[in-house]
Amino acid sequence: MSAFPRHTLDSAPEAAKPILRSALRGYAFVPNLYAAMAEAPSLLEGYTTLSDILSKADLSETERQIILMTNNRLNNCAYCMAAHTTLSQMGGVPDDVIEALRNNTPIADNKLEALRQIAIAVNQQRGWLTPEQVDTFLAAGYRRQTLLEVILATALKTLSNYTNHLAETELDPAFVANNWTGDTPQAAE
Repeated sequence: MSAFPRHTLDSAPEAAKPILRSALRGYAFVPNLYAAMAEAPSLLEGYTTLSDILSKADLSETERQIILMTNNRLNNCAYCMAAHTTLSQMGGVPDDVIEALRNNTPIADNKLEALRQIAIAVNQQRGWLTPEQVDTFLAAGYRRQTLLEVILATALKTLSNYTNHLAETELDPAFVANNWTGDTPQAAE
């Protein structure tokens, strides 16, 4: 596969530079994902904009990470699993939830497990949920709005996971401690 460049502030296209500068201020480094996405400034802008929008959704940090990490696992994205494990730890997501997401095991909290299950269904069924799946999700205490926010988070992860597959993004040192080898691309749910 052709190598994708990892842009720096000096080498990035002009349209990507403000986003990379913002990432540097926020993370104290430019994540390799951003450095790869900078090759297509529109992708980088779309990803960071969607990420900002998702942060305003009516989801707790734990709920947000459940959706994101579930998609990372289903899409077999080692980079994002390691990165979101780190972000989950920093964001106060309970350790047992993080471990369940990394290991594809049920979450002990029934409501959070219902969210994990609907995130799996949205990803694997490409949004073609059955009425029973929707009813079960709503009966767990979620709203239709949450279901649409699951779609938003799934779209966000499609952008990053697919970019990482294509660009073969290497882990940043900040995420190495949470390396994830997980599933193989052929693994079934």
